[in-house]
Amino acid sequence: MKLDPFYLIVDDVSWLRRLLPMGVRLVQLRIKDRSDPEIREQVVTARSLCARAGACLIVNDYWRIALDEGCDFVHLGQSDLDEADVPALKKAGVRIGISTHSPDELERALTFKPDYIALGPVYPTTLKVMPWAPQGLARVAEWKRLIAPIPLVAIGGLTVERLPGIFRAGADSAAVVSDVIRHATPETRAREWIEATRSMAAK
Repeated sequence: MKLDPFYLIVDDVSWLRRLLPMGVRLVQLRIKDRSDPEIREQVVTARSLCARAGACLIVNDYWRIALDEGCDFVHLGQSDLDEADVPALKKAGVRIGISTHSPDELERALTFKPDYIALGPVYPTTLKVMPWAPQGLARVAEWKRLIAPIPLVAIGGLTVERLPGIFRAGADSAAVVSDVIRHATPETRAREWIEATRSMAAK
């Protein structure tokens, strides 16, 4: 499969109303610390907004809700793999992306035959405290050699200015959180990301 080179991650469906009109075509809804009814409502709304915009929605963590609501893509962390019913997801045609941070995690992730592998943090990130050191571009290149032709998503500390190195190292898509939603003008920054990633992916 082919992923859009710009992979936006948001923590609330309200961001989709603002940023989908900018041309975002791949977005992950990653919600923390909400009740299941609130999360379900967010997922249902996000699914509808993305469908109207022609964008691909990826639901983080909440695979049961995604399955119930007919979503077709989920993202799972390593701890999610302990309980997720991956056979049920695959039977329903739900695609799966998996986070990795070490060779052992990559080896485990590949046993699930994922639709993409995410590697991070590539650079230092202020979004959350990470138990892993920055991976660096050499690790991006190593991962790509190990998983090709599975798409590779780079995440963690990414900026538009760092994009050339990310794509040269082998990433297929750049996942972005803070550099867009914490920017002074998120809509403008999203457009800059879209233009930059699509230009580089076309080379």
